[in-house]
Amino acid sequence: MVGSVLMQRMLEERDFDLIEPVFFTTSNVGGEGPAIGKGVAPLKDAYSIDELKTLDVILTCQGGDYTSEVFPKLRQAGWKGYWIDAASSLRMQDDAVIVLDPVNRRVIDQALADGRKDFIGGNCTVSLMLMALGGLFEAGLVDWMSAMTYQAASGAGAQNMRELIRQMGATHAAVADSLADPASAILEIDRQVAETLRNEAFPTEQFGVPLTGSLIPWIDKELPNGQSREEWKAQAETNKILGRFKNPIPVDGICVRIGAMRCHSQALTIKLNKDVPLSDIHGLISQHNPWVKLVPNNRDVSMRDLTPAAVTGTLSVPVGRLRKLNMGSQYLSAFTVGDQLLWGAAEPLRRMLRILLEQ
Repeated sequence: MVGSVLMQRMLEERDFDLIEPVFFTTSNVGGEGPAIGKGVAPLKDAYSIDELKTLDVILTCQGGDYTSEVFPKLRQAGWKGYWIDAASSLRMQDDAVIVLDPVNRRVIDQALADGRKDFIGGNCTVSLMLMALGGLFEAGLVDWMSAMTYQAASGAGAQNMRELIRQMGATHAAVADSLADPASAILEIDRQVAETLRNEAFPTEQFGVPLTGSLIPWIDKELPNGQSREEWKAQAETNKILGRFKNPIPVDGICVRIGAMRCHSQALTIKLNKDVPLSDIHGLISQHNPWVKLVPNNRDVSMRDLTPAAVTGTLSVPVGRLRKLNMGSQYLSAFTVGDQLLWGAAEPLRRMLRILLEQ
């Protein structure tokens, strides 16, 4: 799915005009290559080290299992090219750089100057949070942060998105006749919905539990300290992206799966290291990058602009609900939404390719 979004973005930005692409596959060797506006060779074997090591740059969205199998063999074979990868397998390796150039271009440029070759896309919620609040981090104002996430079905994969829609359909079908009757009792409809969600026949093969009409309060593996692995990534990847190895900023929270299709939302509590006027905070956030959008903290605009329905399929990263909290003048709230398949996955990869082309 990330690969499909990446292809779409590369076509829109005419990236293929600047390179000589060779396409690989794990399942259809010899098949016809994608339509990109110019001729391409038939698909090659993605497991062929001999074919892969002829390339200057490899950009892959094939997944962690593929990376774990192919990447070490490729390096052992003497390949000195650049590896750009959406999978998480290499993110925390010492030689790898997590790429999010509107936030960490300085880190990327230094890595290139140092001869580093592995550039990896970051966790979707971390990348979207940094796109939204990059101005505060850049100004050195963040003492610590708590991120409570509301993550879309797309973060779990294409089959999970399909299952979410099947769950919606099954729920509606169970109460369709009652909904059509204006005299039906809403508590009876509610009972029917709850009964449907708990029924063993309800489609839960992908999620394991109902998501429609409910939520899932756990994402990824369980760690010994009680965090989920998704929650662990918040601090680990934020500080690696920012290059803060000696003085990491504490970041923690709870990650929750909700019934949105492809946008992740986050409710953020930020402890500032000094009292900063709200007007200055607005300026730092809104001027940090061209994609962040400051949403005024009022009801109507927030409901219109600060939702997955408004943001899905766009590069915009709105941030709103900005206010000082009752705990004190150094405590700030924020709410942000972003398309996890764009800035959360595909966009940093194609932009890293462009950076390499500049070298």
